[in-house]
Formats: sequence, structure tokens, C-alpha cells
Amino acid sequence: MADTGQIPRRQFGKTDAQLSALGLGGHHLGDAQDLETAKRIVDRAIDAGVNFFDNCWEYHRGKSEVWMGECLKGKRQQVFLMTKVCTHGRDKDLALKMLNESLNRLQTDHLDLWQIHGVSFENDPELFIRPNGAAEALTQAKKEGKVRFVGFTGHKDPKIHLAMLNTGFPFDAVQMPLNPFDCTFRSFEQQVLPELQKRGIAALGMKPLGGFAPAIKEGVVTAEESLRYAMSLPVATTITGIEKMDVLEQNLKIAQGFTPMSEQQMNELRNRGRQFADGRFEMYKVSLKYDNPEARLTHDFPLDMQQKEVKEMMQATENTGKPFPPAK
Repeated sequence: MADTGQIPRRQFGKTDAQLSALGLGGHHLGDAQDLETAKRIVDRAIDAGVNFFDNCWEYHRGKSEVWMGECLKGKRQQVFLMTKVCTHGRDKDLALKMLNESLNRLQTDHLDLWQIHGVSFENDPELFIRPNGAAEALTQAKKEGKVRFVGFTGHKDPKIHLAMLNTGFPFDAVQMPLNPFDCTFRSFEQQVLPELQKRGIAALGMKPLGGFAPAIKEGVVTAEESLRYAMSLPVATTITGIEKMDVLEQNLKIAQGFTPMSEQQMNELRNRGRQFADGRFEMYKVSLKYDNPEARLTHDFPLDMQQKEVKEMMQATENTGKPFPPAK
């Protein structure tokens, strides 16, 4: 498919770094048919102007980082690489161990951004900032040059994001779900985004299609409407999952030569979503389905045994990061 324009670049918070308005999600990359498909997706994305690459220590028990490391061989300097650390409230030493494992799997000596993964529970901010907590690991890693910038992510409750900000830790970035349905239900757009703008912290949008596109499958909104809405917000990038080439091409078509929606268009989508403001299209806010199993175990909460990540966990005794065989 011929490119129809450049993907806009946006400033990363108060820094000089420039991010592509469209980012590639690491979790879905691990769902690609095989490693060769993942490589084609990454190559095409980079050639088209995507430079933000998301990942996480625990995605597919390390498989997503391993695959991305393979995909970025010879291309590391062309991208802004982010991964997440999964202490889920545990100590600094564990965070630093996870960082070294992530660097090894991603085949790099540094990250552009290292983030606390999935703050979901009310005591997560307290556990993060306590002495010998993960906050100290972020500070040390930045001082040692293993990471350029630091932040945190989560998709459960904007109040927890605000509590993380109120710890006073100097975050460079915050990642959160932003889509037409978020605006009228436990809204990160309404509660967190203005605070980030006030503080000069880079906002990173995720789940523009609601995770696995439930509203799109039901015909309430289109993929183009949802992605354009999310990209029209004041964010440094919008991260979306891509596991197939046709999904990538669909998203590139929207992102290349992108122009923001008008306020009238955005309000129309907000109003359309208002009647569904109960979480049905944002299940990650209201159910166990998208809760990370590592986090739930750490907090002594029960698991959803039907969850894909839990089934992967049951098949592995530890997150070793060893290469997975291609899916068949």
C-alpha cells in the first residue's frame, strides 16, 4: 500500500524527544502468527514512520520482548523503545533484576522509557513510593543511564493514577486508556489528562479501540472513528495493538497525514458513547478479565482461570524470557 503522508511527530512532555502519533503495542505483537510475521509488521511500521514501540516484562511470559528484540536488530536507533516493570508493589531489587532481563531480551543496553506496569489497586501508590520500593529502582536506573525516562501505566481507575502523581515522584510519562467511551465513565480523559498537561508530563494513550474492539464489533463506532478520536487528544502518542499486517495497514492509513477531529466531531462521539457509560466496552475497568495475574497474586487476590495470561502462567513456572516456538 502506498503511503499517503507522514505520521505526525509530537513532543514527549518537557523533553526534546519526538514520538510518532501512532505507537505499536507489544502485547499484540506477541500474538502474531509467528516471528517472521512480527518482523514484517515491525519493518513496515518503522518504514512508515512509527517510532514508538511499547512492551512489558511479563507480556506472554517474556515472549513479546524476545520477539521485539529480534525484530529490532539493526534498527534500535530508529525507535523510541519502552517496556514496563512488573514488581506490582514488590522491592527495588526485583525491579532492577527485571530491568536487566528486559534489556537482555530486547537486545539493547538502554530503554528510552521504563514504566511501572498496571497500577490497579488502591495501595499501589503507597507500595511504589515506600523506602526500597520501585520508585528507588526508577531513580537508580535513570541515574545509571539504563533508562532515559520513567513513568507508570494502568487502566483500572483514574483515582489511582492521581494518587500516583500525588506521591510527588518526578514522572516523565503516564499511560492510560483513552477512547470515546472513557470520556463518560471513570474518565482518564477528564480527570488525569488535564493534570498531566498542567505538570508537563507526557500523556500516552492506549486502548483506543477498547482492548479487543468490542464497540466496533457491535457496530457502535468504527475503528477509524475510535483511533482518530484518541489521536486527537493532547497525547504524545496513541498505542494500539497490531498482530496482523492488515490491521497495521488500516492504522497507518488513519495515521499518515492525520488531522485532528473537530471538537464537534469529538463531542458527537462522546454523546454516542454516553448511553453505554457502564463499562461494557471498557471491561478492563470493571472486571478481572484484563487484570494482570502477577499483580493479583502479589496482592493475594483470586485469578480468572479463563484469562489467556493466566493459562500462559499455568504452563510456565517462571518468566525466563527464553524464545518461544512460532505459533502454528
